[in-house]
Amino acid sequence: MGELIDPESAHVYAIPMRSRFRGITVREGMVFEGPLGWGEFCAFPEYGDREAAGWLATAVEQVTVGWPAAVRDRVAVNCTVPAVDSERAYALVAGSGCRTAKVKVADHPESLAEDLERVAAVRAALGPEGAIRVDANALWDVDTAVERLTQIDRAAGGLEYAEQPCRTIEELAQVRRRVDVRIAADESIRRAEDPLRVAVAGAADVAVLKCTPLGGVRRALRVAEAAGLPCVVSSALETSVGLSAQLALAGALPNLEFACGLGTVNLFEGDTVTDSLRPIDGYLPVPRTAPAPDPELLQRFRHPDPERTRWWRERLARVQRLLPAA
Repeated sequence: MGELIDPESAHVYAIPMRSRFRGITVREGMVFEGPLGWGEFCAFPEYGDREAAGWLATAVEQVTVGWPAAVRDRVAVNCTVPAVDSERAYALVAGSGCRTAKVKVADHPESLAEDLERVAAVRAALGPEGAIRVDANALWDVDTAVERLTQIDRAAGGLEYAEQPCRTIEELAQVRRRVDVRIAADESIRRAEDPLRVAVAGAADVAVLKCTPLGGVRRALRVAEAAGLPCVVSSALETSVGLSAQLALAGALPNLEFACGLGTVNLFEGDTVTDSLRPIDGYLPVPRTAPAPDPELLQRFRHPDPERTRWWRERLARVQRLLPAA
């Protein structure tokens, strides 16, 4: 992309999380302005430059060409329940306005008792008509997944689906044959060279799409078509600037039967924009452009560590060189 993005002019942020999520207590990333507005680059620090290039490509699409036309103006979303105690889980769901909850499980090897209590509390908060889905972030082996999903499904009063219980496509296929719970593929979709393989292998009933790591809204739409499965759009823990691209994808998908995992700004102690993309009555609007950051918020959440700020700027410069020429 040449010199489209000047790393020195990008704003590096550090926003505390309300609860530890995906092992993260502070979310780091960058926002920057381009010809069509603002974009965000927040690939998780452990990702290498090649994988991070997809995240940057999404931001570049956002600030240079924009997004495809939407076919809906709002999207139903789930509330997200981190690995918190049952009392906190109940309160999060009861106050969310959402009719679907995504519950983190498998936070540590001995988490089963906590997971069972958490999903039971979520069911109590949602009532019998609400939908519960769980996410194990690929931390189980096949036998553990079968055993624990059976128990969690019972404690939840029925699961809508289980997201990425195991790491590989082959493992997902084995679990899917042995449980009565629908299986959703996340990492197996976004990290696979051939997303169609997930469907052909009989590994999943649902495809979880995150346009940020996939390289943009248009790329994600092609992946959805290739996968040939019902899709759910999920956040990659962006601020509202980057989350707007995920909403653009959800708005452009031809079919969208499940609530999407896009209510994640509520997991942060703050945001880069004043008018945050937070669900109202379980829905988020589909934006036409990304919201612009508020200068006071950029200052408030400016990364306090000069060394870490330098690390992000150097990373942006490296990853930008991996993108195709404009």
